[in-house]
Amino acid sequence: MMRFPAALTAALAKARIARIFRPGRHRRLLAFVDPAEVLHLGSFHPVSHEKIRAVVSSTSRIVWIGGSEPLDHPGIAHLVRALAPSGHFIFLETNGTFLRGRIHEFQPLPNLFLVVRLDGPKNNGFDLALEGLRAARLSGFITVVHTVVGEGADHEALKRLRSLLVEIDLDGWLITDASDNSAIAARSAEARKLIPNAAWRRFSAQTERELLLRLKVDESQTTPLAEKPQAQACEEGVKVA
Repeated sequence: MMRFPAALTAALAKARIARIFRPGRHRRLLAFVDPAEVLHLGSFHPVSHEKIRAVVSSTSRIVWIGGSEPLDHPGIAHLVRALAPSGHFIFLETNGTFLRGRIHEFQPLPNLFLVVRLDGPKNNGFDLALEGLRAARLSGFITVVHTVVGEGADHEALKRLRSLLVEIDLDGWLITDASDNSAIAARSAEARKLIPNAAWRRFSAQTERELLLRLKVDESQTTPLAEKPQAQACEEGVKVA
């Protein structure tokens, strides 16, 4: 049966209390780290120690490592080891394809959550991801599956996925919405009822809000060149030349 770690429960409770008594000081629950922004793709060395220090000093309780595939980076285990003593809970999200082959590079820690993205059995690499999850589980890691609900979400397929996750005794399951579309949000809320643990259901809703907010920030920062002010567009054109 899925279980929610007591230490994370306490941290989330403290965050809620802080928001109640200090409403003017809104703190994000998740600090997002894209490995491509911190690590060189073909090297163990980080791009910027400054960025790593910024993550370590973050007031967010959770560091979510995702975006580009973390296991594409040789230095990802070094990054996790650098962040682990900071006291943050680290959620490392991967598609799971290379997890079994690289699990030996990591150490099971009470604040490290290995999160595998699985939207259903028809996913490419599903069997490899499942093997990685089983290997991580047997090695003593906290294992979580993250399912993102989109327009084509199949409730029956999610039920079958639920049975499988319970069978392999994973620690947790996160179900979030792929966009802020109201119809998809309703599907996501309905799908979360399949999670057999109330704490993971609540945490899924919290994580969904943070991920959607992150998505909006990313979209606002990705402005087509034609929409930028003329001076800025010209300046960037000079840099590229």
